[in-house]
Amino acid sequence: MSQKKISSTKHTPQATSNTVTYVLGGIAFLVVVVVIVVAIRWQSGSDAPRNDGYGTVKNPEVELSLPGDGVVQLARPGAQHVIDVFEDPMCPFCGDLEVKHGQELAQKIDDGVVGVNYHLVNFLDGRSASGDYSTRAVAASHCVAASENARVYSAFHAGLFDPEFRPEEGGDSDRSDADLADLARTNGAGDPTVECIVSGAQRDAAIADSNTGREALAASGARGTPGVLVDGQVIDALGDSEWLANIN
Repeated sequence: MSQKKISSTKHTPQATSNTVTYVLGGIAFLVVVVVIVVAIRWQSGSDAPRNDGYGTVKNPEVELSLPGDGVVQLARPGAQHVIDVFEDPMCPFCGDLEVKHGQELAQKIDDGVVGVNYHLVNFLDGRSASGDYSTRAVAASHCVAASENARVYSAFHAGLFDPEFRPEEGGDSDRSDADLADLARTNGAGDPTVECIVSGAQRDAAIADSNTGREALAASGARGTPGVLVDGQVIDALGDSEWLANIN
């Protein structure tokens, strides 16, 4: 790195403050404050839920299928586009994605515009208080998907990433299997699903499928969770607010 030549002549600042200086300084301060406020409002607006009020998938024509490796697919027959979403149940950015675009995505699924493949992984087990929250949440997702319909799964999935439910990464506590079972029941799941969650019946499958999901995520070219692909192409779902609106 080049260095600037510094003059040896000492500079003595002269007193120049006067009324005009203070006025200009005050104006400059107000401009900075306005810019900051606008930036905060813009950021808040950009993070607001899209299509707020729509809720989760509600069209009975939407089918839930399990193509393998723990992937849960929600789609109407003949859906025009395929979206793959890779998420960790404790990932805060995954939570941001669900809060912002979850309802918008639900309507796109209901309308038959897109089908969605959910890939849940367990990257963040070590960042949970229990040491295995992500795995247990993935197992709970497996239980719901195995026994319930698309509408129940969509509601459970949204609840899983709700900031009121999702544990804080690196926090002092997380959710028990009973909590996950209650979430499923609250969103329409029946007794067999609840028993599956409480018993940990899908735990081993969740570990294996999460490993497969990690490999698929790496192969996709996405850098981490949330990883989102539209028709096989990685997109910036957190940086581009219009990514979903532009799918027709």
